[in-house]
Amino acid sequence: MLVPAVWAAAVGLWLWWGGNPWSWIAPFVWASIGTLVLARPVCRMVRSLVARWTGTVIPAGYRQAGPVTRLSTGYWWNGYSYSRTSRDARKDQRMRLWWGDPATWRDLRFTVLAPVAVGVVAAVPPAGVAGAVLGFAQPTLAARVFGVLCAAVAVGSAPYAWRLVGPVAGRLLRASPAMVLTDRVAELTAQRADTTVAQAAEIRRIERDLHDGAQARLVALGLSLVIAEKVLDADPEQAKAMLREARAGAATSLTELRELVRGISPPVLTERGLVDAVRSLALDSPLDVAVSADLELRLDPPIEAALYFGITELVTNAVKHAEATTARISIALVDTDIVVDVEDDGRGGADVLAGGGLAGLRRRLAAFDGTLEITSPAGGPTNARMAVPCESS
Repeated sequence: MLVPAVWAAAVGLWLWWGGNPWSWIAPFVWASIGTLVLARPVCRMVRSLVARWTGTVIPAGYRQAGPVTRLSTGYWWNGYSYSRTSRDARKDQRMRLWWGDPATWRDLRFTVLAPVAVGVVAAVPPAGVAGAVLGFAQPTLAARVFGVLCAAVAVGSAPYAWRLVGPVAGRLLRASPAMVLTDRVAELTAQRADTTVAQAAEIRRIERDLHDGAQARLVALGLSLVIAEKVLDADPEQAKAMLREARAGAATSLTELRELVRGISPPVLTERGLVDAVRSLALDSPLDVAVSADLELRLDPPIEAALYFGITELVTNAVKHAEATTARISIALVDTDIVVDVEDDGRGGADVLAGGGLAGLRRRLAAFDGTLEITSPAGGPTNARMAVPCESS
């Protein structure tokens, strides 16, 4: 228990100084600063232990630092104040976030109350061991009996000594409903902005593809038909050649339109669902892709589209960046989540960078309360797991 040790050391320092009625101020200030400094690391450790022991994940809820931007005046803006350098701006931002973050004060509250709420019970087994050692060290019968009782208390209480840490940590460290609601509103606002930008970009892409591809070919096709009509009587052979070219142009335009529609929503995805669409993607991929999935799995169309294009992006990254030769795609329903694992044998090193494709994929999944986890050590393999809450049919 680090914080009680800090305060015990402060009390010892005060007793050592003694004599002066104001000698308690310096140890008190020192212990207070130590408690503030230790609060966040201690609470992070407690959250990790609770997750490992009980499987209960307690969200930290720490506020994240925003971007620091340089203005035309040369000053740096950190969301709170202006600074002359980016270093000063980030330092000021960290201090303001630390002091103004409700999670900081939740951590401090837990750090102060945990030694009493959890530490007293958790100290029973070590105290029993200490009593047993002292009892057995004495030659008298009473001391030996006392040692046996202390050993029994230590052994009997050991399996239960830390059981309070789970509910106490969950009660004191969990974010308040108001904070959760505020974070959720901010997350949904960011998702709405991302969705609006993505939709606008997709509309511009479709317009560009139509204008530069199918529309241009259809205009040329119309001109060819007009010219063929004019030369039909004078030169039938030339008219036939132009009609053949127009037919080839129509076939090319139809192919481009089909590719465009497939990019928006593949027909196999709409007609047969996610599993068959992924199997079709695996057949067209240059990688050796193995697909394992629940054959009867059908999801809501928006979720199927998000997962399909996510798988497409991960497979494309494995080909372009990881230089992989094989990949494995697993689709399964785990409890109430649809879980997709995409693993390749590439060189690894994949990371979720701001503004990158994986960051965009994570934002798209977040619109459905989904998550993306990437494990990609240097040298490979790379494993990407997408999980989205859903109900299958």
